[in-house]
Amino acid sequence: MAEHTMRAAVLHDIGKITIEERSRPRPGPREVLVRVAAVGTCGSDVHYYEHGRIGDFVVESPLILGHEPAGTVTAAGPDARRHRPGQRVSLEPGVPDFTCPQCRAGRYNLCPKMRFFGTPPIDGAFCEYVTLHEEFAHPVPDGLSDDAAALIEPLSVGVWACRKARVAPGARVLVTGAGPVGLLCLQTARAFGATDVMVTDVNPARLALARDLGATAALDVRHTALPEAGFEPDVLLECSGHPLAIAEAVRAVGRAGRVVLVGMGGEQIPLPLSHVQTREIQVTGTFRYAGTWPAAIALAASGRVQLDVLVSGHYGLADVEQALTAGARDPALVKAVVRPQE
Repeated sequence: MAEHTMRAAVLHDIGKITIEERSRPRPGPREVLVRVAAVGTCGSDVHYYEHGRIGDFVVESPLILGHEPAGTVTAAGPDARRHRPGQRVSLEPGVPDFTCPQCRAGRYNLCPKMRFFGTPPIDGAFCEYVTLHEEFAHPVPDGLSDDAAALIEPLSVGVWACRKARVAPGARVLVTGAGPVGLLCLQTARAFGATDVMVTDVNPARLALARDLGATAALDVRHTALPEAGFEPDVLLECSGHPLAIAEAVRAVGRAGRVVLVGMGGEQIPLPLSHVQTREIQVTGTFRYAGTWPAAIALAASGRVQLDVLVSGHYGLADVEQALTAGARDPALVKAVVRPQE
């Protein structure tokens, strides 16, 4: 491979990814060039691969997926001074415009001009090299693996959700859905001081992993309905995105509780409004994250949150399609990681 080119896994159509040789990107002002070491796969990547769209985001031209990357800085553009070549980094995969009212209020995750990896029309990280604004390339300690550095992205979803829910010491938390984000919400809630965390799912393997990661209760809702469990949480972190699961979980929340909708589900959900009103329950959505990387890196580096244990398999760049369909073949899979240099 020539020095000025790279390999990339490119989505051309629903269910069709090809490996192409592309020009290696050059870092612009205040950008760094990163050699990608690991990229986690996400449900949104799978959805684009299988359906070509998520809501209003439609794949209309060839697109590189992947928004959970980590790697090593190899070069810096003009005025980029934060990183030396060889610095290992976890990449926060969205760059806002810095100037809109949301950015100025600190809510840059809501920036209407956000350029987010792997979201049409912005290319992602299933490739050998990417460029990114230096402010969003976060140094990681040597003790953190490349896989873990990549999974700082979904961990940040958990950190943001727990902040939105104001999880505090002594809290009782219900996490619905034991997928990667649910398992990370569980660990983050425990790290924030929650004393009781129940996780619900229909997958026995994932529920077993939830117990290993600190859940005080793991409920298989195929056999025991949530109302029968007798658990009244202060906080609901809804990670399943399943409308009926959401409604049932909201009914379990106690007075003055907080509900954070994390999982992306249908356009509408049945909300038990009387329960919400009479108990003064706060219900909010959450979209990505803002300012979470330092805390997420610290949680992972300290061992308070375990990331490597979530990795179920590794795939080279030529096997991106296998990585995206691994979950359909193996119900026990949690997180597939792509290694673009392989």
